Amino acid sequence: MELLALLLAALFIWGVFIYNALVRDRNRVLAAWSDISVQLKRRHDLLPKLVDAVKQYAAYEQATLSAVTELRTRSEQVTTIAEKGRLETALAAGMHKLLLLAEAYPELKANQSFLALQRDITAVEDHLQYARRYYNGAVRNLNTRIDSFPDLLLARLFRYTPHEYFALEADAERHAPELR
Repeated sequence: MELLALLLAALFIWGVFIYNALVRDRNRVLAAWSDISVQLKRRHDLLPKLVDAVKQYAAYEQATLSAVTELRTRSEQVTTIAEKGRLETALAAGMHKLLLLAEAYPELKANQSFLALQRDITAVEDHLQYARRYYNGAVRNLNTRIDSFPDLLLARLFRYTPHEYFALEADAERHAPELR
């Protein structure tokens, strides 16, 4: 009888430990996604300033300016991580294209507010890269726990599902352009 009570107590303690680990990992994923959302918001807030700065010097780049603005709007409306990743990849490429336009416009390249904006955007991209890396690591840990025995028993019981990675869509975004 004592052996059965010890076995049940050990099973209960194991269950509590596993459940708490699942909750901890899920909360890390949610917090990491929140960090990504903050950085995406910062990027989206800088975009109109970048468009305005480039617009003053490069009026014939209207198609690029419109495309980047449209991508920003669409990205704010999507709800799936995969779709947001695809749109944010395209948005980052468009922003980098706008930043590289400064090479063709010496007046823009010398503009102090443009240079400050360029620094801000570079900092946001760096923070976003770190946030994405942390998020994907948290997702990896949670998904591994959900798929690993014996944790999967409680994960299925409490309906834990794997999360999506926030992946890069294009090889071009894997390497940030050199900004001078």
